[in-house]
Amino acid sequence: METFTIQDIVSNSTDLSRILCNMGIRNISECETKMEDKDIDRTVRIFLYSLIFLLSLLGNSLIIAVLVRNRRMRTVTNLFLLSLAVSDLMVSLVCIPFTLIPNLMQNFIFGIGMCKLVMYFMGVAVSVSTFNLVAISLERYSAICNPLTSRVWQTKSHAAKVITITWVVSFILMLPYAIFSTLKPFGHKNNSGNMCRLEMPNNISFQSWYVSLLLMLFLIPGIIMMTAYGLISLELYRGIKYELPKRKSSRDRQSSIKPGDSDGCYLPPSKRKSLTLGSGSFGTSSGKPAVGRVSCSSSASNLMAKKRVIRMLLVIVVLFFLCWTPIFVVNAWKAFDQESAKRHLTGAPISFIHLLSYTSACVNPIIYCFMNKRFRQGMLATFTCCGCFRKRSERSSSLGRSAGSRTIREEANRWRPGPNSPEENGHTPPSGASTRFTYNWQP
Repeated sequence: METFTIQDIVSNSTDLSRILCNMGIRNISECETKMEDKDIDRTVRIFLYSLIFLLSLLGNSLIIAVLVRNRRMRTVTNLFLLSLAVSDLMVSLVCIPFTLIPNLMQNFIFGIGMCKLVMYFMGVAVSVSTFNLVAISLERYSAICNPLTSRVWQTKSHAAKVITITWVVSFILMLPYAIFSTLKPFGHKNNSGNMCRLEMPNNISFQSWYVSLLLMLFLIPGIIMMTAYGLISLELYRGIKYELPKRKSSRDRQSSIKPGDSDGCYLPPSKRKSLTLGSGSFGTSSGKPAVGRVSCSSSASNLMAKKRVIRMLLVIVVLFFLCWTPIFVVNAWKAFDQESAKRHLTGAPISFIHLLSYTSACVNPIIYCFMNKRFRQGMLATFTCCGCFRKRSERSSSLGRSAGSRTIREEANRWRPGPNSPEENGHTPPSGASTRFTYNWQP
């Protein structure tokens, strides 16, 4: 008859429950309830992992397809988003299946070779995804807070170099996973089951490794993102404060104009014949003084757009820390107190902590791409059926031509970006005093 030590029994409550049920000490109803709870837990885990896997696979595949097929969308920011989508797709394909299946089977059945490859590419995918998020935050900060200086170096070739460095550094940084990952016997009764684990030569190496990951992939990137998006939000908030008095004075001037002299928006007569694309006003080609279509609602929509962007930046930072804090805390806990971590984080808890970190691969496409109006339009243009989107675009362009004038076309041609212009690299040309507060991302 097999004997169990106190440590074995205390360290795994599921073993204790099974022993009591087999010895007949517990009621049959209690044992059946335990089995039902275990089945429910497995079902919920399978459902959630499958849902996150499918959403991540679909979302990131769509982003890759749209950005690869649509050359006009290959801006500086979108190149970083393409790299982010590839790394998140790696997370969904490598991390999710090879985490769920061994946890459910209590055995890593794929062999030691796959163990090393899976652990290595898991680390690479997470590292590249995190570095891409940092690169996107710095690129946006530079484009918004320093638009004039950023136009000099923010080009597609520079973005390609940064992305290449990101991938190369990640492949080098995660080499310890390929070297030290191995199959470790799992279970208290026998050694029939194995789990893929990272086994360092000693505890100091183990602790140093996880502390390094905590700094390089969580704390430092999180601080950089918080700082960059905080400064962006501050700049946009200054823009809101800058535009509110102008909007109020515009409403005051509008109220002093006779109803027959205006279409609802104030525009000085001296400027009614001119076209200013930067401010959104334009006139007609005839000699008659036409009132420019500077809509009063444009200022309000601009303010609302900036407020939405500020909220979106806050959501990005919150989701980053929400998804990645638990898993990095657990890894640090395991590095310094492995026995305690094993006792408290076996089975369902660690599975859901891993799931929360993998959720970032599903959330990133939503907050960075699908909530972007221009990306949605590009996706419709890429995957249009029966030319519906093209016909709608042609109708809108024909209406614009009928309502426009020769002056508008001439000014539009003058502002059209050339092949090497900053606009083709994803930046907006200066538009007077409003340049400082221009944010080209439309949620």
